[in-house]
Amino acid sequence: MKPDHNHVPHAEESLPDVLVRVVTELHDVARLIERIEPQLMSAEAASAERVMVLQGIDLAVQKTRGLAEFLDTITASIPDTCLVDVTTAVNLIKLGDMKRALGTGVLQHGHSHPLTKTSGDFEAF
Repeated sequence: MKPDHNHVPHAEESLPDVLVRVVTELHDVARLIERIEPQLMSAEAASAERVMVLQGIDLAVQKTRGLAEFLDTITASIPDTCLVDVTTAVNLIKLGDMKRALGTGVLQHGHSHPLTKTSGDFEAF
């Protein structure tokens, strides 16, 4: 049987450490969303629908960053002695990079994939 490299072993760890990883992922999501905005802009006049889409993207970035700041702030008040087991939660995540970032304790700042990749490179989902 082939080993499951995405499986995270059972281990209790500090809740603040876990939340810091979630905050990092939320900031990464906000960066991904922001990188879409320039791709939607064009030299031609903006239509009402395009403006609404761009406003929606901006709102998504603001909400994502707001959630990250909220979690970051409350994390500061949680004692390191508060332990949680994230095994089940992490094993439910489908994206490998996110699973590793949340489950291993190794922070991966800015690990988002670039929007422009070499021809033939893609991540199936």
